[in-house]
Amino acid sequence: MERPVRVRFAPSPTGPLHIGGVRTALYNYLFARQHKGTMILRIEDTDSQRFVPGAEEYILESLKWCGIQIDEGVGVGGPHAPYRQSERREIYLKYALQLVESGWAYYAFDTAEELDRLRHEAEARGEAFAYNYQVREKLATSLALPAEEVRARIDRGDQWVIRFKMPENQLVEMD
Repeated sequence: MERPVRVRFAPSPTGPLHIGGVRTALYNYLFARQHKGTMILRIEDTDSQRFVPGAEEYILESLKWCGIQIDEGVGVGGPHAPYRQSERREIYLKYALQLVESGWAYYAFDTAEELDRLRHEAEARGEAFAYNYQVREKLATSLALPAEEVRARIDRGDQWVIRFKMPENQLVEMD
């Protein structure tokens, strides 16, 4: 059974649509049309620090001006809404928490300042900074903190992210 073609264009609303983005959208659009498929527009708006007001509208207008017709997504709707990443957080959180529970991910409470300090220390030693298994053990993470402290930090509203737990110096075989 052959599945229908579904392609997506997922720009970030951080400013004007770049010509490289237009090229990607055009390639996807033409591929979808050639295969009688669906062109989807998803907005990657999770970088709130770089968000530019009006950029999403500019993206929609630019695609329309280029003749790229969106079949499903922001501005059109569709069966797999929502199409803004920021509106899908609850969906993703459910699966991220499953990864934490299964040991494939962990909570990280590190701050930008802590990471900058480690980055500068590595540079001072002439090394490239890498957030790896050695670094994560030195920071406030659920791998290094007692479970009670992790729960307390979450409960009091400390900022956290969930990071994938990459193995220490070993290859992981995938089936």
